[in-house]
Amino acid sequence: MGWWQVNADTLARSRFVLSPLAETFACLKLLHAGEGAHPGELEWLRTHLPGYRARLASDPVTALLVRAGLGPDWIADFLTPTPRDGESFEQGVARVRASAAADARAHLRLSLAGPLPAELDRDDLPERAAALLEYVWAETVRPYWARRRRVLEADVVARTAQVSRGGWVEALDSLRPGRTRWLGENRLQVNRHEYPPREISGAELVFVPITPQRHGWVSWEEGDRYAVIYPCAGVLADAHGRAVPASLGALLGAARAGVLVLLDSPMSTTQLTAVTGQGLGSVGRHLKVLLESGLVERQRAGRSVLYTRTAAGEVLLDAGRRGHSGHPRDTYRS
Repeated sequence: MGWWQVNADTLARSRFVLSPLAETFACLKLLHAGEGAHPGELEWLRTHLPGYRARLASDPVTALLVRAGLGPDWIADFLTPTPRDGESFEQGVARVRASAAADARAHLRLSLAGPLPAELDRDDLPERAAALLEYVWAETVRPYWARRRRVLEADVVARTAQVSRGGWVEALDSLRPGRTRWLGENRLQVNRHEYPPREISGAELVFVPITPQRHGWVSWEEGDRYAVIYPCAGVLADAHGRAVPASLGALLGAARAGVLVLLDSPMSTTQLTAVTGQGLGSVGRHLKVLLESGLVERQRAGRSVLYTRTAAGEVLLDAGRRGHSGHPRDTYRS
């Protein structure tokens, strides 16, 4: 397994940040894989995969660059500059474009774990990579960025609240279950690969959510900045996959029951608005009724007010999921 040595001060200073470039690269990985993790991703792929494949078919060198750069065990480093807080997509992709050609070729050899194909022994690889990322951003990410940003911000709110409640150990263990976890003795496991440990104490450490669910990676600028890029919470990325029991929908109304179903972990009104697609006023009214009924409770985390199900809410939801007399249950979608 790969792990980093992180002292208490570095961990205490670490933070969650958003990165349009990381989101774009994650979407490039999703397009490259061509397999979605849930209906929302499958629909997105149906819309954008044909255009992406047509673009690569017209540019065999860039197609080979993508295949080489997204190696099975290692991503070519120049494709994933370490995210910086507040950096725009344009600023991030400019760092890809500014990569030295010799470095790009060296990174590709590492991701391939072998020699560089003759077709990639050229100096325009950073420009080609930047141009492809600009295409992915313009065609497949930017049209949805406002909503994606709300979903990512919601994840950061939830993770920050988790740190406040349970500490960094709990938060780190839940980032990428089975891949990231706190090992004790100042050791943070970042993946399952057998790479030498890295001492990062004193460096900047950031955690960066992305919406594609099967993709994540780590990146660094040696000695200065390190990042763990992780899929945001599944409930945020796939709210429409959360079935609402028919009986619960009939009792509370499908939309209000959908809000109750989503509250497995604390969420703010803004989060719920982002993941349900309902208006802020509607979500607020649903929460007011659920709160007054004793089905949810609220707590403050910094500037945010977070809602979660109460024991009574759990009992009601569990009863709805069990259904009646073992008959199959219809479902509503939140």
